[in-house]
Amino acid sequence: MSIEAMSLLYFSYFHSILSYGIIFWGNSVHSKYIFKIQKRTIRVITNSGMRDSCRELFKNLQILPFASQYILSLLLFVVKNRELFKLNSDIHHIETRYKNDFYLPSSQLNLFQRGVYYSGVKMHNHLPLSIKDLSHDIK
Repeated sequence: MSIEAMSLLYFSYFHSILSYGIIFWGNSVHSKYIFKIQKRTIRVITNSGMRDSCRELFKNLQILPFASQYILSLLLFVVKNRELFKLNSDIHHIETRYKNDFYLPSSQLNLFQRGVYYSGVKMHNHLPLSIKDLSHDIK
């Protein structure tokens, strides 16, 4: 089976289920089991051994590992819904170097910190400025 066919098989059967609502459950305590299932699926599709490393398989099939898929989905959500978030310059009018970052509300609750809003803002604010500038083109 060709790499294209294996990749198509993965994306048609597994990826659609994996990516559904990933921004809401991607950082749960059960995500490590999902990653193991993802690796097992790739090994079955490529007919690899159970102890073979999946790192090269991910690269060859052009598939993102689970954690990377979660981060990408979360950042795309933030960029596409930028009107839901406030900038630091909206909160205070002091000219700082972080004035164009999204405002990160203070919270002591782990449940809120692990949620989409807080995690997305935190990850977006940690992106390099060159990537943040590119994100303005995404609609």
